[in-house]
Amino acid sequence: MPRSSARPNRPPSPGAHPPPPFDAPAARRLRTGLGLGPHQVAHTLRASYGLPYVTPDLVAAWERGTAAPSPGELTALAGVLWCSPGELVGRPRTLREHRVARGLAPEDVARAVGHELHAYLRMEETGRWRGSARQSATLTGLLALSPADVVTVTGREESLAELLRRAATTRWQPYVRPVSRIVPLERRRLEGALRRLHQDYRGRLAAGLGRGGVRGDAGDGGRELLEHVVEHFWRAVGTRGG
Repeated sequence: MPRSSARPNRPPSPGAHPPPPFDAPAARRLRTGLGLGPHQVAHTLRASYGLPYVTPDLVAAWERGTAAPSPGELTALAGVLWCSPGELVGRPRTLREHRVARGLAPEDVARAVGHELHAYLRMEETGRWRGSARQSATLTGLLALSPADVVTVTGREESLAELLRRAATTRWQPYVRPVSRIVPLERRRLEGALRRLHQDYRGRLAAGLGRGGVRGDAGDGGRELLEHVVEHFWRAVGTRGG
């Protein structure tokens, strides 16, 4: 009997989106937890979800991370594994990835936040959320977004990073208000995070100078903080961001 070969995912059509970040270890863990083999998963995807090209080898490739399911395949796989699509997705970064992780159609989100579908899809395409405060609050609840997620999906992470670099390397106090326009946190909490970020940066410089006595030796720790300043900020705030 000839061995079935793995058929790769159908090539994306022009303009197609890349697949969402797939959590291959989670897929394998959920499958084995149900006592299923790749052949059983493939059979159900073919028979019950209208994916006739799925083979056991393709399921195994997904679990090895050498191939990634499309959004439709991801939703079907979640059905076979009795889980939500979000349990098979790595940490979402974009507005579209958050929507897919929640198992929602674009129409669902557009209707909930009060946007025309074409306008909402444009926001997914550009990575720029254009919504009022009320619409943003609805989106945050609908997609279960953390403050860090909100900054990312609204396309403001680079603007935040630039403000944080200035706060760390100069005086932090003038940047409380500009940062608060991007990250709507309670003022005292925000001030504490900016103060800690500034002190951390200065401490790294001082430690480097103490070891070598020359400024060049102080650069590595300070550069690392500035390169990952948004992640350091969220840790200082006490919110998952990295």
